[in-house]
This record gives sequence, C-alpha cells and structure tokens, in this order.
Amino acid sequence: MTKLRCVVLDDYQGVARSLADWTKIAPQVETEFLDTHITSTDALVEALEHSEIVVAMRERTPFPAALFARLPRLRLLVTSGMRNAAIDMEAAARHGVTVCGTASNSEPPTELTWALILGLARQVVPENAALRSGGPWQHTVGADLHGSRLGLLGLGKIGRKVARIGAAFGMEVVAWSQNLTPERAAEGGAIAAASKEELLETSDFVSVHLVLSDRTRGLIGEAELRRMRDSAYLVNTSRAAIVDQTALLRALAEGWIAGAGTDVFETEPLPLDDPLRTAPRLLALPHLGYVTRRNYAGYFTQAVEDIEGFLAEKPVRVLAGGV
Repeated sequence: MTKLRCVVLDDYQGVARSLADWTKIAPQVETEFLDTHITSTDALVEALEHSEIVVAMRERTPFPAALFARLPRLRLLVTSGMRNAAIDMEAAARHGVTVCGTASNSEPPTELTWALILGLARQVVPENAALRSGGPWQHTVGADLHGSRLGLLGLGKIGRKVARIGAAFGMEVVAWSQNLTPERAAEGGAIAAASKEELLETSDFVSVHLVLSDRTRGLIGEAELRRMRDSAYLVNTSRAAIVDQTALLRALAEGWIAGAGTDVFETEPLPLDDPLRTAPRLLALPHLGYVTRRNYAGYFTQAVEDIEGFLAEKPVRVLAGGV
C-alpha cells in the first residue's frame, strides 16, 4: 500500500517527533518534520506538493487561496489551536481540504504576559545585562505592582486569568472591550472602564488580550499611545496588528510611555533589520506565549489524533468553514 505523506511545518525546536506518538499513523503515513521556516511560496509548494497532510503551527505559515490552488494533493490541514486567521477557510473548502484544530491551553500565554509585566516593572533585562558586563550596580528604580492599576484590553479566557493574578499582586484591575458590560467585567474579576480612552489614561500597565479582527486592527495607534502616562507600560501577547507598530516605535523612541513588552510581530520570524530589534524601552520575545512542553505535547498529540480521524473517515475537531 502506498503511504500518504505528511509534513510538519515550523518545528523550530525539533521537538514534534518526541512529544507525540507518531507511530500510531506510521503504517499509513510517512511523516517529515521541518525545523526551518519557509518564507518563499515557491519553496513552500516544492516542500508540500507531494503531501496529502500538512501540520501547521499556529499562524507561522499562511495558507491563502493561491497556495491551496498549487497543492492539489492536499486533503488534510491540521493547525494548532481552534482558530487560525492565516488559513483561507473558504479556499480550503473549495479545494476539498479538511481543516482540523487542536485544543489550546491558555495558561502559557497568561504566564508569559506576567513575565513581560514583571520584566518591565523591575527592569530585569537591563539590570541583568549590567551585572554580567560589570556595569553599574542597581542603576534603575523599579515600578510597583501593588497599588497600581492594571488595564486589560479584552477580558476573555486569557484576560480573566491575567486579571486574577493582577488582583493577587494587589493591583486594581480595570477592563475594556467593545461589548464588555459592568456585570461581565465583575464576573471576570475587573471593573469595567468607562471607555478605552479612560483605561489608557489611568492605567499604570496596559495589557492586550483581544482577538485580531477588522474592529481591533490598529486599535492602539498614535492617539491612544499619547493618552497613556509617560510612566505606563504596554504589553501585547495577543496579535501585533492590534497595535500600530510605527506609532509604537515612535512612542518608545520619544518616551511617550515608559516601555513596552511584546511577544508578537506582524512578520515572524522577525526580519534581522526590523527596527523593533533595536528599539529602546522594548522587552521583546520571539512569540513564546504558547511554547511550553505541556502545550506542545497537547498540540502534537491531538494533531496525530486529527490524522487518525481523517484516515478513519471520521474527522475530529473540524474547524468551521472547512470541508
């Protein structure tokens, strides 16, 4: 029997093979693991054109309509998470491609949000760099969390967990989103801000936890950043496009805000010449929000399950809009 071919994309750390039992599908599927990101569409087609199954990690590799048209053998696309804005679901359906997801664990991005907040508040990176290089001893003064105000843009699954931790630090937690009511805010452990502007003007730390959509793209631009206190910090572990990146660079360079922490970028991996790599007052990480051993084990184990369901003609975790 001729085996189907599966390609696992963007396995940067080279761990996908060891974190799931791929032998379950080995009798029917030959699996290849790619640990480098493919940026060229032509190179991606060359890597995938003989594959019936592709496993994609988050939104690292876009699947637009033009790509589906060049992959006539593709029948199953598995993505980590139950939502992937980089996949053209209508095109997948037109080309007969089933798209399946995997469950997400919201604890890792919650924890990383606090790593960024604490790193900024206590100037962890510059103090560590100074210590290692023999620089000045104690050359910064940290910001207090206790008694400060944490403003959350979005109070969904992750936002609520961030709110609970903020309260544990003794912070006043306020939240805003376009449909957030005082009752729902209270259920999530926060006070509903009167407006986005009021939240920005009064918060010491602002953290973004919104889904990227037409309504939220560019939600934080120059006008919004200028409303923030010059002692305030902005953290974004959601999607880069929610914050205008050009305005953010200006805000950091000109000191409109005290600093920013980000784990997300509009182009990933971030180009070597991107100004965000050298921006002042910026604590930036290479999209580590969901990169933990338990999370990855869940992703890849469920990817194998998705493939098993497809092989049995009983697909599981099929995303809306797919076949």
